[in-house]
Amino acid sequence: MLLIRLLAAIILAALIGRIIAKIKLPSILGWLIAGMILGPHAISLLNDTLLENEFYLIGIHILECAVGLMIGTELVWKKIQKTGKSIIITTLTQSLGTFILVSSVFACVFYFMEIPLYLAFIFGGIALATAPAPALSIVREFKTKGPVTDTLVPMAALDDMVGVVVFFTTISIVARNISEQKMPIYMIAVVVLLPLLIGVITGLIGGVVLKKEKSKRITLIYLLILIIVTAGIGFIFNTYIMPKPLLNFMLMGMAFSATFSNMVSEERLEEIVLAFNPILGIAMIIVILNLGAPLDYHSIFGAGIFTVVYIIARACGKYFGAWTGAYFTKSPDAVRKYLGLTLLPHSGVSLVFTGIAATTLTGAAPECAKIIQGTIAAAAVINEVIAVIAAKKGFEWAGEFGKE
Repeated sequence: MLLIRLLAAIILAALIGRIIAKIKLPSILGWLIAGMILGPHAISLLNDTLLENEFYLIGIHILECAVGLMIGTELVWKKIQKTGKSIIITTLTQSLGTFILVSSVFACVFYFMEIPLYLAFIFGGIALATAPAPALSIVREFKTKGPVTDTLVPMAALDDMVGVVVFFTTISIVARNISEQKMPIYMIAVVVLLPLLIGVITGLIGGVVLKKEKSKRITLIYLLILIIVTAGIGFIFNTYIMPKPLLNFMLMGMAFSATFSNMVSEERLEEIVLAFNPILGIAMIIVILNLGAPLDYHSIFGAGIFTVVYIIARACGKYFGAWTGAYFTKSPDAVRKYLGLTLLPHSGVSLVFTGIAATTLTGAAPECAKIIQGTIAAAAVINEVIAVIAAKKGFEWAGEFGKE
């Protein structure tokens, strides 16, 4: 029955995505809305029993790993060596700029409301992360190509790493001062480096296996086996070895594909990507559907001033942070003007970070935990709808539609 529910949800999501596409909006918006409608907070086709099922979680991790291939196959050294410096600088300015701006704005608000100031830095740590899947889905659907796309795709991987380091550093410092749930400092390095290490090891094997020319069917079989092995190793660490399930499977998939992409010829890489494209399309739908399912549309009605402040401050941090980095690295005008719009999607990462922050604060500061949960729950729903439309417009105004 769980499998039937999931298949029905996927079909409905695909149909809603097509309907949304008919009115010139990204299909991903339809998949997100489908997730909210079909999730446990609405008609519950995707109920809690399904979403918490171990086999479902394993499947989602495999698909997240698969989506990571879209990033990794673009991280070929020959392609990025000319723009690598500007991408790193722009990633840091938009990530750290968002952290500083959101933290500063909330520090001012909380100071006058006599709310503990450390909460402002937790909001900043949650805000700086970007969810790459929505923007990558738009890249794939509208076949975008140009300086904004070329900057965004490798930036998605770096942004995840910066987000993890800043958030876990912040939450570790706060926990050590107010909570009994102290996270060891070494965990920050583990959460960032372990997914990369797993991906590189399986990617080296993949490079040897996939280097020789094979039929499309055999190539796809080998690739799927390697993705499953990569995700499987990550799942074992996440479930049985790590104190909390914190590893990023998209980062694993990115490291895996980036490794083998630099070991094969350009022609062979193109064959691998073409063979994998149908699987990637299905993976995108399911990953975004899963992203939308936990979002509770009821939280929109409970959105307060903190939610409005959070959405506006984060959007300003992302946009002007990206503009600043692009300006100082002399990136093309399109990158300065429109890259920030493509960095607004946020919900999946924000909900994970919010859960960790709330767990850390519940014992020592339950009121602060409620403020974070309520604010981010509402922001996740409202921001994601706005962000998907803004990201689509960013690529469109940059003139990158249909160029791939």
